[in-house]
Amino acid sequence: MKPCCTPSRETAGTTPEREALPLGQHVVRDHAEVVKIPSGRALLGTDHPFFPVDGEGPLRKKKMPAFRMDATTVTNAQFRDFVADTGYVTDAERFGDSLVFQGLLPKGTPPSHAVADAPWWRMIQGANWRDLFGPDTADHLMDDHPVVHVSWNDAVAFAGWAGGRLPTEAEWEHAARGGLGDVPFPWGDQEPDDTDFQPCNIWQGRFPHQDLAFDGYTGTAPARSFAPNAYGLYNMVGNVWELTSELFKVRSLKKDVIAAHAGKKGFKLSKGGSFLCHRSYCYRYRIAARNSGSQDTSTSHTGFRLVYDAV
Repeated sequence: MKPCCTPSRETAGTTPEREALPLGQHVVRDHAEVVKIPSGRALLGTDHPFFPVDGEGPLRKKKMPAFRMDATTVTNAQFRDFVADTGYVTDAERFGDSLVFQGLLPKGTPPSHAVADAPWWRMIQGANWRDLFGPDTADHLMDDHPVVHVSWNDAVAFAGWAGGRLPTEAEWEHAARGGLGDVPFPWGDQEPDDTDFQPCNIWQGRFPHQDLAFDGYTGTAPARSFAPNAYGLYNMVGNVWELTSELFKVRSLKKDVIAAHAGKKGFKLSKGGSFLCHRSYCYRYRIAARNSGSQDTSTSHTGFRLVYDAV
């Protein structure tokens, strides 16, 4: 079982300084796809962790006020509006590359650098939110799919423009559970499989060699696809990892836990898994599952959605 399915950018030296973003004074985003998440006793984590080293347990309870949340992850069309309005340049564009799953690369893609211990990840020159697989691949971009190749820094910049913020882990899990209580998935307890139950966009088949695509997709699915949970939220697990506002922290003094997360100080927490997850490899399409990445890392399977204070 692989411990992690998302590599991080190894930045040599310091990240280039970013110019101030020219935001408008009263940016108002269309809230047509925002749903209300009710207050209540939020559940966080699980008493049955699959990856204890990731800090999935124990199950905790937290009082949660009502808030609002995007029904879907931010789409390519929404991110394009943001860029058009502000002139924003993403971290991937500034660095000149981003991480792409090798199975998505078009035929004829030039040789690329493989990530150590995870050679199915390639650092592709010219890959970014527009050109998903490298230069001149913008024709693969679909407006209604989640924006990817965006870093935590990029998501925070978008949130400031849109009048929202990234969710906390407790907010994300409370919303994902949809009022069902202590369940592993947004729809309940039933486990997705490679035969007849595909309620979300994950991997079917033998990773990383063949995705059988029984769920209908070999990469991202539209942000509004599959059945929503009871709160009206789409794709809370699978499809793309979702960035949160929090640092990735594991409260443990055990040496094996400390060793497993060495070098991750300052990494950001993400939730929900992606289209690359499978029980045999990265069983992280569970509500309690957790992942991490550096603030400037961008990949072809990570996006985000926003939350807003209740009105």
